[in-house]
Amino acid sequence: MAMSMISTVNNIFYRRTRLSILVGLCCTISLLGCGSITDPDVNKDPAKNNKATFQRDVIDCADAYPESGSGIHIRQRIGYMNLKGWH
Repeated sequence: MAMSMISTVNNIFYRRTRLSILVGLCCTISLLGCGSITDPDVNKDPAKNNKATFQRDVIDCADAYPESGSGIHIRQRIGYMNLKGWH
């Protein structure tokens, strides 16, 4: 009887440990995945690589692609900024 209790406790401990590792791994992967999406902030044309031009282009992108519930506007805005030379 004592062996079965020890075995049960060990199984519960190992399950919780594996679950904790799995949750930690999922959180780490999701943070790394989100961190890889960056907004373009450097223009390949040195004459346009300034804060004023950047702000005008961002406002232009926001006007061209208004916010949507699905979040697709983010990719569209990044693509639009890439077309304007921002990387």
